[in-house]
Amino acid sequence: MMDLHRTELDGVVEVLPKRHGDHRGYFSETFRDDWFQANVASVLFVQENQSLSRAPGVLRGLHFQSNPSAQGKLVRCVVGAIFDVAVDIRAGSPSFGKWIGVKLTAERGNQLWVPPGFLHGFCTLEPDCLVAYKVTSYYCRECDKGVRWDDAEIGIVWPDILDLSQLSPKDTQQPSLADLPTYFSFEGN
Repeated sequence: MMDLHRTELDGVVEVLPKRHGDHRGYFSETFRDDWFQANVASVLFVQENQSLSRAPGVLRGLHFQSNPSAQGKLVRCVVGAIFDVAVDIRAGSPSFGKWIGVKLTAERGNQLWVPPGFLHGFCTLEPDCLVAYKVTSYYCRECDKGVRWDDAEIGIVWPDILDLSQLSPKDTQQPSLADLPTYFSFEGN
């Protein structure tokens, strides 16, 4: 089975799969649909993505997809370690513009569920980080959006290892949160 840790951002959950080990290594269920549906979110994953970042300090983000292709993401670091970030962009949310950061490592096997309505990004903490994530909607170029990684209104404290020379052209040209139209609304519980 798995454990979970609900974060201070409503809907964002850290998932901690249990590992069963011995002298040979370990076995772990990294995903189980019935458990996820009952404990985290009732969603259907339709695609799995993988990214490799060769250097430490590579930042990817902050990204999201708008409707009708809004994506929830279940993120894990398969090799290495990353500082994974989610930011609430749901208009009317008590935590609008707030962020959380979780260190995801291959060693721990922990994962982060980032539902639709949140920005997502990460910074690699080691060389050759391999990140895999399941998503709830297919990639859609027209719905691919983002916000500046260094937006002062959000105030993310990125790791000191961050290497700005590694930013993609796309990530250097994102709007600020204040300039982002409303794409999601908070529905409350």
